[in-house]
Amino acid sequence: MARLVHQPLEDQEFDFILGMTDGPVLAYFCGTWPKAVAACRAMDAVVAELAQEYGTRLTAVRADITRCPRQTKRYEVTSAPTAVIVKDGAAVASHAGPMTAEEFRAFLDPHV
Repeated sequence: MARLVHQPLEDQEFDFILGMTDGPVLAYFCGTWPKAVAACRAMDAVVAELAQEYGTRLTAVRADITRCPRQTKRYEVTSAPTAVIVKDGAAVASHAGPMTAEEFRAFLDPHV
């Protein structure tokens, strides 16, 4: 995965990233259980591509649901993968399930 995608190890690190970011954040939540792994890995490649494409207009964060349970609850994530666009700490959009790069762009563009 590209270095442009942050991977917090716990809720506090996720909070730190949000606190250091001025613009929109794409937080995508992944799971480690068998049914989620393949879809999450596919999302990794798409998000890495988009993080590079959007550059400084967007901060991308990959959060493991089991390592960031407070954030998972805060953003009402109930399945993996789930993408959430965060502005000023609040969710402004979310999407459950995998997306293609084109679908992701359509999801992101109104908020970036």
